[in-house]
Amino acid sequence: MSSGGRAAQLKHTGLRPGWTTGACATAATTAAYTALLTGEFPDPVTITLPKGQTPSFALAVESLTADTAMAGVVKDAGDDPDVTHGALVRSTVRLLPPGSGVVFRAGPGVGTVTLPGLPLEVGEPAINPVPRQMMREHVAEAAAAHGGTGDVEITVSVDDGAEIARSTWNPRIGILGGLSILGTTGVVVPYSCSAWIDSIRRGVDVARAGGLTHVAGCTGSTSERTVTELYELPEIALLDMGDFAGAVLKYIRRHPVDRLTLCGGFAKLSKLAAGHLDLHSARSQVDKGFLADLARAGGASDTLAADIAGANTGLAALRLAEAAAVPLGDLVAARARDEALAVLRGAPVAVDVVCIDRAGVVVGRSAVAGPGRP
Repeated sequence: MSSGGRAAQLKHTGLRPGWTTGACATAATTAAYTALLTGEFPDPVTITLPKGQTPSFALAVESLTADTAMAGVVKDAGDDPDVTHGALVRSTVRLLPPGSGVVFRAGPGVGTVTLPGLPLEVGEPAINPVPRQMMREHVAEAAAAHGGTGDVEITVSVDDGAEIARSTWNPRIGILGGLSILGTTGVVVPYSCSAWIDSIRRGVDVARAGGLTHVAGCTGSTSERTVTELYELPEIALLDMGDFAGAVLKYIRRHPVDRLTLCGGFAKLSKLAAGHLDLHSARSQVDKGFLADLARAGGASDTLAADIAGANTGLAALRLAEAAAVPLGDLVAARARDEALAVLRGAPVAVDVVCIDRAGVVVGRSAVAGPGRP
């Protein structure tokens, strides 16, 4: 029987994956710090990604002084039409006194967080938590291998990043001055509507052929991990739906399974709750007014509802509701489930929805509903 799951879907698309800005920054940081400790830049430089892949990156630029080294890597986004494809990601590493730890700075072309609601504090460089952890781990490994202390300042920059960032959502969510350094797996999953939707259909077919009665549509690797932990589903039960919630629902309407779980980030699933079937940021937005109305129906005061309507991000809206003990996550999950059932049009499929935050923590969950269920 053909294999299924996320990896099989990606292979089926025929598209070449690429590397995130976080992976590129980690490679550049590793090369720069190794050069500080040994006097030589490893080129290519090999890193280990969160899922165990060990890609190698050629250095595009490098420079070395007594206490500072800089290395740069050109981002290859594979077959994904990523605005940062071809960007030069640089890391400048400076030695710090023992005990200083690892300090991150935003260089030219990397943004700074100016509004709450993101996984970073206001004032911090827009280098996301997973890339930071990757860089810390590789600094520690280089220090152990070459006799360093691991106390460094890492300044990440992106050539022309401020200009590139104008084509992203960063200015709207309060990341000013440049791009974000992103990535949860280090790998850019290539985007193609027709190829990805075809891969979703193949995934459903493989699961059905394997006799599975419960499948899960996941928006990414974090939601895939969460739903696996919740339900102990086998790999072939996992459908990498990405932004294509409508494609999953419409195909399962014609090729039913007994149960479908949808799992994804709170903000993405709030779009489904509001009736959007394409969850990509270019084609649907988080409607904070809709969230405010849901929260009000769940007991929020008019003042809290107004604060939610004016929140910077969907996650910021969720945190406001949580602080007031308003179950906005559960309300979004239930509404998203109902929207999914409407698309299924009475097909014999029971549905539940799980909303998570960026760390994979469950922040909302619906009951199972559908034919034969309450």
